[in-house]
Amino acid sequence: QVQLVESGGGLVQAGGSLRLSCAASGRTFSNYAMGWFRQAPGKEREFVAGISWGGRSTYYADSVKGRFTISRDNAKNTVYLQMNSLKPEDTAVYYCAARSNIRYSDMPRDYDYWGQGTQVTVSS
Repeated sequence: QVQLVESGGGLVQAGGSLRLSCAASGRTFSNYAMGWFRQAPGKEREFVAGISWGGRSTYYADSVKGRFTISRDNAKNTVYLQMNSLKPEDTAVYYCAARSNIRYSDMPRDYDYWGQGTQVTVSS
C-alpha cells in the first residue's frame, strides 16, 4: 500500500502561482512513477503531468505545457507540481497518483494509488 497526501492548493488570482506537494508513505516511493491529474466540476478526470520513477523523464498535457513543472524528491518521498501563470480554466481538484511502473501514463486507470485531492481555484 502507498498512501498519498496532497497539499498546497488554494485560491489565487489569474497569473499567479501555486506549488502543490504530494507526500507518499508506505512502500518504496522510488519504485513508482507519479502523475498529477485534475477534475473540474462536471468533467472527467484529466491528466496534467507525469514523471518517471527516477525523475529523468517528464510529460505534460498540452494545456499546461510551459506553465507547470513536475518534479520529485525521492529522499523526501514527495512529488511536486509548480504551477505558474495560472488561468481560471485551471480551477479543479488536483490529485496525485502512483503507478507501479518505471514510466508514467496519461490514463487514470493505469495508476494504483490516489491521494484525496486538493482544491485549486483561480479567480479572474
